[in-house]
Amino acid sequence: MDLLTRSDLPLELVGRGKVRDIYVVDAQRLLLIATDRVSAFDVVMAEPVPFKGAVLTQLSAWWFRRLQGVVDHHMLSVDADEIIANVPALAGCRDRIAGRTTLCRRVEVVPIECVVRGYLSGSAWKEYAATGTLAGEALPAGLRQSERLDPPVFSPATKAETGHDENIPVSRMVELIGAPLASELERLSRTVYAAGRDAAAERGLVLADTKFEFGRDAAGKVVLIDEVMTPDSSRYWPAQGWSVGEVPPSFDKQPLRDHLDAERAAGRWNGEAPPPPLPQAVIDAMSARYLDLYRRMTGEDLGV
Repeated sequence: MDLLTRSDLPLELVGRGKVRDIYVVDAQRLLLIATDRVSAFDVVMAEPVPFKGAVLTQLSAWWFRRLQGVVDHHMLSVDADEIIANVPALAGCRDRIAGRTTLCRRVEVVPIECVVRGYLSGSAWKEYAATGTLAGEALPAGLRQSERLDPPVFSPATKAETGHDENIPVSRMVELIGAPLASELERLSRTVYAAGRDAAAERGLVLADTKFEFGRDAAGKVVLIDEVMTPDSSRYWPAQGWSVGEVPPSFDKQPLRDHLDAERAAGRWNGEAPPPPLPQAVIDAMSARYLDLYRRMTGEDLGV
């Protein structure tokens, strides 16, 4: 599969995120291209990661299909031939879209990241260790790093176009989008996380935390959108590697973060763009982790 850092399709481009390029098909549909771009600390690296875009697309599709009947979603197809049949303008673009493209319903995006934390890790642990809170709200005393949270904590964040999303209390979410929608987003987020946690556990994995995005369709129905429980939006650990008080290995871009932390500590990088060049070993390690998670979660090798 060819590496892709920037797509160029005969459709109207409406945006490029850190990973995805978004095109308009018509008033009802969008096309999402998951490139092989990778970012860390809000900086996009120059080097792509092999198979990353395909893993994000195909794992999300696997989850969307599994969640049928649990939550409405925006996915219409990830099959290149089916997409081309529905969008004839892409007839000459099969090699560019195969494996990494989602044809989806166009909805009004709710500007909230819906984070569910089943374990105390990452930025949540850092805040808790310093203040005993998460987004300013108190958590029980005496929790340790990587400890399981029962029940899981729903932790919304504002959705930032650039830079970091900002954790906010549920009360602030209510102010921003209203109580009925806020309540529905929390309910759906907890329901989908529970389904994901249970499925991961069956495969020897811990779904430590994840974030969801939602939109509303023309009828006002809340719809799950974007990516679902991928290694970019979630923290997965091997169940055998999990221990309270420790930081388990994760199936994500941790090798990249470790490398950049070392570069910064050595004074070779100031934390801003442009990033330092990545050693091939770091790129290979990331690609292997993405593929390994896909294989463990779905029980299949990535077919693209």
